[in-house]
Amino acid sequence: MSSKLTGVTFLLADDDADDKTLFCEALSEIDPAIVCHTASDGKEALAILAEKQINKPNIIFLDINMPVMDGWQCLGKLKEQPDNKDIPVIMYSTSSYQRDIDLALESGAFCFFTKPSDYRELRNILRIIATNPVNTLSDKMKDFKNLKFTK
Repeated sequence: MSSKLTGVTFLLADDDADDKTLFCEALSEIDPAIVCHTASDGKEALAILAEKQINKPNIIFLDINMPVMDGWQCLGKLKEQPDNKDIPVIMYSTSSYQRDIDLALESGAFCFFTKPSDYRELRNILRIIATNPVNTLSDKMKDFKNLKFTK
């Protein structure tokens, strides 16, 4: 059986080891062919991309609060880089403050994603993200209350 998601690549920058593990496990359960790369902060994520250590990801998730370089700084750098500015970025945080949501969307993030406390909800959200083109995600995910989109 061949996978329809072969070649789908995610990059997650998050300093929480447990969150990274759960994120990648959820993607693996969705489809083992999904590639999940992780970085511990924004600086490491940018280095991975600059050094072309991985294939260009289909989507990048950035935690807001990380040491060395936080998600805000990394988002700003990504949007300045011609090779990376078109990669959809989802800000991924425990925060649900409206000012964080507004800042993320104003800064060029595709979406703001409040980390769900329930693993099944995380997996369901990631399934929709992994199996739908970016241009239809807003419609597909409008029922999840912890997601806010630019459109």
